[in-house]
Amino acid sequence: MAIIVCPKCEKKHSVNLDTIKENVPFGKNIAARCKSCGHKFPVALDMLFDQDKKHPDEPKTTLRKICVTLSKGGVGKTTTSVNLSAGLALAGYKVLLVDTDTQGQSSYILGTKPRAGLTELLTKELSPEECIIRARKNLWLLSGGKSLAGVKRIIDRKSFGAEWTLSEALKDLDYRYDYVIIDTAPGWDQLIVNVLFYATEVLVPMALEVMPLQGLAEFMKSLGSIQKYRKEIVLKYIVPTFMDTRVKSPEVIYSQLKKLYPEYLCTPIRYSESLSEAPSYGKTIFEFAPGSTATADYRELVRKVSQDNAALI
Repeated sequence: MAIIVCPKCEKKHSVNLDTIKENVPFGKNIAARCKSCGHKFPVALDMLFDQDKKHPDEPKTTLRKICVTLSKGGVGKTTTSVNLSAGLALAGYKVLLVDTDTQGQSSYILGTKPRAGLTELLTKELSPEECIIRARKNLWLLSGGKSLAGVKRIIDRKSFGAEWTLSEALKDLDYRYDYVIIDTAPGWDQLIVNVLFYATEVLVPMALEVMPLQGLAEFMKSLGSIQKYRKEIVLKYIVPTFMDTRVKSPEVIYSQLKKLYPEYLCTPIRYSESLSEAPSYGKTIFEFAPGSTATADYRELVRKVSQDNAALI
């Protein structure tokens, strides 16, 4: 197998070289048509055969799979998922953002309108190359949306191995990226269980309010139940969000977090109007307000996660 990349939309397509060898003389160019955008372009066969000899499909060992989750809604999961992904991409890492939320807001924030996404990949209607879009340089998106509600029912009906559905769908993509960031929906269902069986690291955005703090305690219990069956998944980061120094209560909640989870706590993301305005323009915080306090805080989060103190400086 080899990979052909459309020069117009940058979609990747797998091709069977054995079939081509049987029907086309070596050294001759062929014409290919992109299944995604319909663009027709020439392909040099000798380059394809050279690509096959290099075995590009050998897996990397450096991939990091991070899920951004908390069962409580309104804590900044999607905002953090998108901006962390965008920041890592700006730092030079290859990042795949996977949206497992039925609201599908990641694509809205990034200003994209995917024709397909995670639903089509999980149901095997389309190949990964047809489901994943390039949202920015070094940043690719596997979008969510309302259709995931039907996928959840399909997973629920599986009699065996339901928790590995997402892992099986994404296993062939591992070698292509440095990071896979998974955005999750509020609540607790079979799809989130799937995410926790795929990811190896957990990042929890935590709005500095009483209810999310209670939600964090409940999530820790649920994560513990997953860890009984899968030791690889660990909590790595707790990211306080909506830190407003003008109000007393966030400082109080932050102090409690310092006492309860000091080893996981990251620099808080300060409240900024820019974070709520940026999605309306289809931009990340780095693009919309590069000089804002929120951008500075997400830069710090990128350095923390990547363990690169020079990232985005």
